[in-house]
Amino acid sequence: MPGMPSTGRTLRSTINSDGSLQLRMAEEQVADPTGSQVLVSVEASPINPSDLGVLLGPADPATLAPVEGGGLDGNVDERIIPILRDRLDKALPVGNEGAGTVVAAGPDAEHLVGRAVTLVGGAMWSDYRLVDAAAVIPLPDDASPADGAALFINPMTALSMVETMRAEGHTALVHTAAASNLGQMLVKICKADGVGLVNIVRSAEQTATLTALGAEHVVDSSQPDFNDRLAEAVAATGATLAFDAVGGGTLASDILAAMERSADPQDHWTPYGSPTHKQVYIYGSLNMGPTSIQRTFGMRWSVGGYLLTDAIGRLGGETIGRMRERVVAELKTTFASSYARTIGLGDVLDPANLAEFSKRSTGTKYLIDPSLDRD
Repeated sequence: MPGMPSTGRTLRSTINSDGSLQLRMAEEQVADPTGSQVLVSVEASPINPSDLGVLLGPADPATLAPVEGGGLDGNVDERIIPILRDRLDKALPVGNEGAGTVVAAGPDAEHLVGRAVTLVGGAMWSDYRLVDAAAVIPLPDDASPADGAALFINPMTALSMVETMRAEGHTALVHTAAASNLGQMLVKICKADGVGLVNIVRSAEQTATLTALGAEHVVDSSQPDFNDRLAEAVAATGATLAFDAVGGGTLASDILAAMERSADPQDHWTPYGSPTHKQVYIYGSLNMGPTSIQRTFGMRWSVGGYLLTDAIGRLGGETIGRMRERVVAELKTTFASSYARTIGLGDVLDPANLAEFSKRSTGTKYLIDPSLDRD
């Protein structure tokens, strides 16, 4: 094993009160682990949309330019600054999850030295992370850090959607941006668990991707008959719960309308619509515009936000334990992630790379391996 490092890089993002965005690579001291702490040499961390939300905030990547001494500077629209009040002038660490090798440990965690582990806890776009041993999960002997890099956010979110469905009394799901890594995981989960799933995509290529995975109901939002096909798929599954990664536009409204069209007819008409409650949770912001709701589906419906951390709190320890066990057991099958490219930590500050992965396009997921350009 290498010796104990004295310093390491970590990426920081600061939005200042004047609207400037600063991305900087900071060199920080690495503390010795004590007690049950472990020091992980980070070797794989995915670039998730939630990470980009911290890295760039609402800034346009096209405004970023290199500065003398290293790093990038950009601008945030001044009209948005008041919304960002709580993060202004703070140098925030970036990276929610990742994996690597334990290179040092306190006396209560020495058995983990040399083990490949996956972990979540922020500041993962760093050379090293010092965390409590309770925050890491050892990977199987045949799994690499790249295999375990993305075992929390997407897998646990996909599983939490199914568990939330059960907890709230629904029996089937609708999912948007369904050809994403998370969406492909959800297809596999629902197929294995016998859960009805309507997948909304935006191209024939994405339809083919999900069909190849065994998805039964795939609806292309770019087609002129989208709303009719969506209503047919919702009726076939009985879905009354949706998870929307798009956020802006009319998609949430379209889903609720399809659910209302497919609901069981009542014995007599009322102005309040069907007696079936319909729920759409927005968990992403691929469209940053307003969410437009055309209320043509009665009064028994809800649209709300969805956060994995809140869902975990509601689902409880027993369910979460079962979910974590499944993720590790199926890390190379159900929860395997694919990446378009692997880059070094310093490569994140390449404007060309930033422009590419900030598109958040399906099939362009990047993986960061700080060891590639670590001194």
